[in-house]
Amino acid sequence: MLTSKTRPRSPFSKLPLEGIILGLVAILYIPLLWHWVDGWLNKSISIQHEYFSHGLLGIPFAAYLVWESWARWQKLPNQTHWLAWPLMFLAIVFYSSGLLDAMNLSFPLMLAGLLLALKGGKGFRLYAFPWVLVLLATPTQLPYLIEPYILPLQSFIAAVAGFILQQFDVNVYVDGIYLYVNDQLVEVAPHCAGLKMLFTSLYMGLILTYWTGLNRSRLRTSLFFTGIIGISVIGNIIRNAILTFFHGAQMTQAFEWLHDSWGGDLYSAAMLGMLIVLIRLLERYVPMSLAVSGAKTSREMPTQAPASNRSHQDYF
Repeated sequence: MLTSKTRPRSPFSKLPLEGIILGLVAILYIPLLWHWVDGWLNKSISIQHEYFSHGLLGIPFAAYLVWESWARWQKLPNQTHWLAWPLMFLAIVFYSSGLLDAMNLSFPLMLAGLLLALKGGKGFRLYAFPWVLVLLATPTQLPYLIEPYILPLQSFIAAVAGFILQQFDVNVYVDGIYLYVNDQLVEVAPHCAGLKMLFTSLYMGLILTYWTGLNRSRLRTSLFFTGIIGISVIGNIIRNAILTFFHGAQMTQAFEWLHDSWGGDLYSAAMLGMLIVLIRLLERYVPMSLAVSGAKTSREMPTQAPASNRSHQDYF
């Protein structure tokens, strides 16, 4: 007869609770995540959901940040925040509803509930940034709700694109969001007005401010996101001017290459590359803050912390 000291342990007793829960969540959500990835890569997802294709980069980066902070996570005390149960219950309701957008939103809700259930508020704060990246990559109908309000931007892009073409002696006529060249019509639709690229640029800007430490300066961060909007608008004005010229000149292959093929992806990559250039310019020419030279702030000269902790305070 086996005593309690000699009774063999189940192999599953060595598995941490986090691992078991992660496995259960993976069983539920891997098919949904695969639907996102397949739709983003093959453009088989709805246009509104395609706006969130930046998740191809953001979700793996969020997973990397979670892995990087795993040791800190394990050191946190096990505690449960009361908000965990309502969030997980709501996630289950959304997931079982059969509505695609509700199922999509159940993923970040479930993650937030699990973080609060396992480690409480401290656990959620530790992984707050990766969670935000997942939330902002979750496909919803937000672009559809925003589109009616960007009509002035569409008209502005059409007007400026028409003005640029006129400088090259192109016979172009602008009517609201429509451009006519040689009786060929081009519409500056919300998708063509750069709304998707603006979503992607702002999302990548969020990652870059964290990755480069730019978020330690409010001045640089504010200028950076202002610059992102400027780059997105200017880039899409130039792109629409080129597309209008190609369409008016009946250069069908060139139009399809820039509009539907890898030429558009190349143009988008170049716009994202400009974000790196913008960061380098800000780091070189813009001070960390507008504080008067010679004035010592609490971050520059801590009065209570020992000298050995100053480098830590510079980053947190």
